[in-house]
Amino acid sequence: MSYIIDIHALQTVPPSLINRDDTGAPKSAVYGGVPRQRVSSQSWKRAIRKYFESNVSPDSVGKRSKRLPQEIARGLQEHEGWDKDRSIEAVTQLFKAAGIKVEVDKKKITSLKKEVEAGEEQEEKLDDAYYPQTSYLIFLSPHQIDRAVKALVEADGEKIKKSEAKAILDTEHSVDMAMFGRMVADDAAYNVDAAVQVAHALGIHASAPEFDYFTAVDDLAEAGEETGAGMIGTVQMMSSTLYRYATVNLGGLAENLGSEEEARTAAGQFIDAFIKSMPTGKINTFANQTLPELVYVAVRETRPISLVTAFETSVEPTEAESLRVAGAKALAAEEKGFEEMYGLKPKAGFVLGFEDAREAFAEIAEAVTLGELQERVSAALEN
Repeated sequence: MSYIIDIHALQTVPPSLINRDDTGAPKSAVYGGVPRQRVSSQSWKRAIRKYFESNVSPDSVGKRSKRLPQEIARGLQEHEGWDKDRSIEAVTQLFKAAGIKVEVDKKKITSLKKEVEAGEEQEEKLDDAYYPQTSYLIFLSPHQIDRAVKALVEADGEKIKKSEAKAILDTEHSVDMAMFGRMVADDAAYNVDAAVQVAHALGIHASAPEFDYFTAVDDLAEAGEETGAGMIGTVQMMSSTLYRYATVNLGGLAENLGSEEEARTAAGQFIDAFIKSMPTGKINTFANQTLPELVYVAVRETRPISLVTAFETSVEPTEAESLRVAGAKALAAEEKGFEEMYGLKPKAGFVLGFEDAREAFAEIAEAVTLGELQERVSAALEN
């Protein structure tokens, strides 16, 4: 039986611009007929990956880039002493054997050569341009990159077979790849089905962007007997209490990682990263360093259940009740409703957060601290 871990959070962000669209405006969506602030799942997944890299292990996070052939070729040069041409030839053959197209941008090389001849300092960019790149982002784990280097050294110029290339690039996935999946357009055999789904964070109430008009003072203007601002501008911002949701398929995670024990460990680390991570868009401007006021974790044996429908009707604070308390009550009521209507009571439920918010979950979840949460979830999965 495969267990499901649903993670729900209420988190307030002050005026900020953590995720913006192509016009520079905070991302938004209409839900329940009213506009809400939205933070894309892609934005928060990247924040979670960066959290893993800094707080768990760099080896748990893969690299997603068009420049991975160059990364492998550089490894051959730095660790094995191969020259540039030999390493490029070997890496090109490896990706060809794997059925993944790589190419060199000849137009870019020609353009950079002209710039170098004209005296511009573009030698480093020109050197990089000779390395082949994939035509789209490829996701490889640190182990797969290291294994590619070792395999090419062992082959010593001999051609790599397709089966060997697949074994190199499609085994021992990094934790983030096992969680969020991988798609390779050239060959679906390399695809990894995501074991973790992350929803777009959505405001639980109606909200709209505002404009901040700012000025910057020239520190030396006074010496030049000048007045006024050195520059002026505007930036958009938005503030909301967000509903955040993610779900972990433990069976899928175990299959991707090749170990049930590693999957349980990774699931606990994901919960921690989900709670503590924060997208960094304009964070130096707004310092929106908040944490969730409420987190509800449900371990299920049935199927994932998002509780976003609790907020189809916009939640509003009152004189007697803050927004987080009103949101927590709506969230708990939705969980109880699903349990009663469908009989989908979780195997275990845990809640952490401020006392006034978690009171609504007293009947359906065990109150825990963050330090206790991973241990309790792990025990529920093992039992």
